[in-house]
Amino acid sequence: MAYTRGNLAVKERARQEQVQQQRYRETTKVVTRRRELPIREKLLYLLTLVACIVIAGMLIGRYAHIYQINYAINTASKDISKLQTNIAQLKIQKERLENQIAPTAKQQGYIEPTKEPIRVEKQAAK
Repeated sequence: MAYTRGNLAVKERARQEQVQQQRYRETTKVVTRRRELPIREKLLYLLTLVACIVIAGMLIGRYAHIYQINYAINTASKDISKLQTNIAQLKIQKERLENQIAPTAKQQGYIEPTKEPIRVEKQAAK
């Protein structure tokens, strides 16, 4: 630092003033506008988006159809198992009724048929 008029701080004040001036120095910024997309490119993006939506819709539709088919298969298999248990119960009931036929018939007067033909007399009309 130079010794100016008996004061060494004179030069420093000048530097501080320059620094302050530089801090508040006005800057200009160049603003560039973003150019718009051409119509063809916009249409390309739009068609791509529509195609993706259509494909996604088709896939979702397929999965919904598969789900409905699986649901129908499950309900059909449940119905089949219920019907099989019902058939088993009806077979048991049929066996019981077949076993009850002979004793019930004997109680009501059933006679075993013989080799002779059965003759029925006709009643005269009144």
